[in-house]
Amino acid sequence: MDRATAEKIVETLSGVFSDKPALRYGSPYQLLVAVILSAQCTDERVNKVTEVLFKDYGTPEKMAEIDAQTLEKYVFSCGLYKTKAAHIISATRDILDKFGGRVPDDLESLRSLAGVGRKTANVVYSVAFGGNAIAVDTHVFRVSNRIGLVDEDDVLKTEKGLMRILPEKVWSRAHHYLIYLGRSFCKAARPDCANCPINGLCEKKIKNKKS
Repeated sequence: MDRATAEKIVETLSGVFSDKPALRYGSPYQLLVAVILSAQCTDERVNKVTEVLFKDYGTPEKMAEIDAQTLEKYVFSCGLYKTKAAHIISATRDILDKFGGRVPDDLESLRSLAGVGRKTANVVYSVAFGGNAIAVDTHVFRVSNRIGLVDEDDVLKTEKGLMRILPEKVWSRAHHYLIYLGRSFCKAARPDCANCPINGLCEKKIKNKKS
């Protein structure tokens, strides 16, 4: 796909979808926790869990008081609850011990937090601090390769490919647009190509027409 078409896709999606995440949070720290919980879990479920969790443990200082078993009970319904609880506790410890209780606002420091991967760091950096980054989750990976924005076989290559074809100023917005597109139209099992807002720009759709 050429750069002009890629930019046209982003422009089209900007008129359809929000450039904000569906996760609810009140601080960079709460966003970090919510993103950790969102792995292989719906935003709706995460929001229900964090609504309760953040009332009691909405700051690093409060979260430091909780033990793993108690936190696991709070986040159980998000799935992978033992791993997620461990990651939240580890990241919280780093935030308190290494960064004075504040979530760092640069990618290198975010990625250094225990239990925080590249995708989580990119989301927090772009959403909480206004940085330019593309976080590649399952939706972004599937959709961007399916519609032809990139043609890559892993998450990191997809991220770098999107960074090459899209202007830096739209990276963060494009991340949200692709997620919402994947949830609404470009679903894994049954993509709704007929009603998709970019069906005239999608390479898969164009190839199917030609064949």
